[in-house]
Amino acid sequence: MNKLTSKFNIVFAAALLACASSFAQNNAKPNVIFILADDLGYGDIGVYGQKLIATPNIDALAANGMRFTQFYAGTSVCAPSRASLMTGLHTGHAPIRGNKEMVPEGQFPMKASAFTIAEMFKNAGYATGDFGKWGLGSPGSEGEPNKQGFDTFYGYNCQRLAHDYFPDHLWSNTSRIGLPNTLEKPAVYAPELIQAQALKFIEANKSKPFFQFLSYTLPHAGLEVPKGDKFFEQYKKKFNESPKDVKLEKVPPTLYAGQPYPHAAYAAMVSRLDMYVGQVVAKLKELGIDKNTLIVFSSDNGPHVEGGNEPAFFNSQGGLKGVKRDLYEGGIREPMIISWPAVVRKGTTSDHIGAFWDFLPTFADIAGQPKPSGIDGLSIYPVLKSQKNAQQHDYLYWEFHENGGRQAVRIGNWKGVKLDAIKNPDSPIELYDLSTDRSESSNVAESHPEIVSKIAALMKTAHVENPDFPFTAKE
Repeated sequence: MNKLTSKFNIVFAAALLACASSFAQNNAKPNVIFILADDLGYGDIGVYGQKLIATPNIDALAANGMRFTQFYAGTSVCAPSRASLMTGLHTGHAPIRGNKEMVPEGQFPMKASAFTIAEMFKNAGYATGDFGKWGLGSPGSEGEPNKQGFDTFYGYNCQRLAHDYFPDHLWSNTSRIGLPNTLEKPAVYAPELIQAQALKFIEANKSKPFFQFLSYTLPHAGLEVPKGDKFFEQYKKKFNESPKDVKLEKVPPTLYAGQPYPHAAYAAMVSRLDMYVGQVVAKLKELGIDKNTLIVFSSDNGPHVEGGNEPAFFNSQGGLKGVKRDLYEGGIREPMIISWPAVVRKGTTSDHIGAFWDFLPTFADIAGQPKPSGIDGLSIYPVLKSQKNAQQHDYLYWEFHENGGRQAVRIGNWKGVKLDAIKNPDSPIELYDLSTDRSESSNVAESHPEIVSKIAALMKTAHVENPDFPFTAKE
């Protein structure tokens, strides 16, 4: 065999190997990574209009995939929003309807009978892992992540304890991992540990399909960053922020530690979140599994006002009304980006109206699994393939159990909001036309009584009473 023939054979073999690799990426079951930010506003990301905080890696996800402009969280606070995501049920039907605390740590558990996205992926032969904040079942309960479909869990079981970024412990599956953090020496920044474990999971499962839930705590209060954080120092200079007079000692984790530079800290936490997203994408590329990995990026609810944070400074709501705990658009409409190079066209924008409960049927379609009966979600898989046959919701429904109780319904471009729904079930419904009034500034209920009547009927039928989370006034 001469040198020319030998060289040709080597090149030909390499080309075949590359084609085989490309075929495998495009035809194997896709990996799925769901990145969920914590209390990130619709306008906190560059591609959604943010001007003060740099988010180049999340922006790149959007450039590489599809950006949704009318996608919603499960509700406007952590645990029930995540329960809606996990189960495909809106908060009128979901097993968890509020942040119900357990002692000594954790939240009210989802029951063993709940069927989650993670369990669906396990049925499809996927490795499953959650890294970050859980909040859907205290340690030892039937709701803890390892009993809800996750092979691997690392992070905070309890969302209340996750208010502290320098905690004295995290959880690795069912093992409590002590950390050397003290008031005098906040040595270990928990998000760094969680991110390291998340990257290890990707490495360990590179040769088989996996579902990874990156339930990051950033940028939830308290506003804490590691000592010497480069983003924090950059934003302090950029904002020329004068320090606020606050107490810096640690406080009980139901509260939030003081932060003298809240603007710089919040911006730094968003940029750190963005950095972690970049590290995940880089790891996928390094392992050669990026083309057939579907990445979702979103947030569990609107921006918070705790710990000294000021959403108005950043225009975190992106011109929408309301913040966390509101059922106005600013509390529930979220950034939502899906990148999947093998399927989703680059740089596309969708105005499809959807919500967290759509992900279970969507992922069931992608993984080739049956959709559970009785769920509220509709698959957006056709949207991802740029098809025009995606099923549309007749309506979207939300409820919120704090602050007197709140309900909201969206029908097409109409949005109805009821305040004091528990305290006064007959309280008036506000009505907004989102096609002309996305900031919900003009209540047109008096002009459209027939729409108000329809929304009122839906608020009654969409809510099914849950004795664990009653939506009635206490007598």
